[in-house]
Amino acid sequence: MKILIAEDDLTSRKFLFKVLSQYGECDLVVDGLEALDAYLLAHKEAKPYDLICLDIMMPKVDGVKVLKNIRDLEAQKGIPQEKRAKIIMTTALAETQYVQNAFDIGCDAYAAKPIDIAKLTEVLTNLGLINSDK
Repeated sequence: MKILIAEDDLTSRKFLFKVLSQYGECDLVVDGLEALDAYLLAHKEAKPYDLICLDIMMPKVDGVKVLKNIRDLEAQKGIPQEKRAKIIMTTALAETQYVQNAFDIGCDAYAAKPIDIAKLTEVLTNLGLINSDK
């Protein structure tokens, strides 16, 4: 599995890398522009991401705008729903409007910080990215 972690907070970024790297190759970026660049590069190399973890509040471009751009690009490329990247939004915000907006745009799941490993593993299983016996 190929994974992109877009997270500006060092502690959260390291935590997600530690948890997710056992399931596949992880790329790390620190802002929304880097996330979009990484996404485009992966498609150009014909090695798209299976999972993208996007922090909602990031410098330069926030996670919700990155999500919208990714979903728009997938639609333009005619990528079928089942082949699209699974996107999990992460945030420390208790602001439900941001989360609802992300779901409306097309995120697959949401993880509140601090991230619970058991819940994250359950989400990955439910999205069909990992087997529950791992």
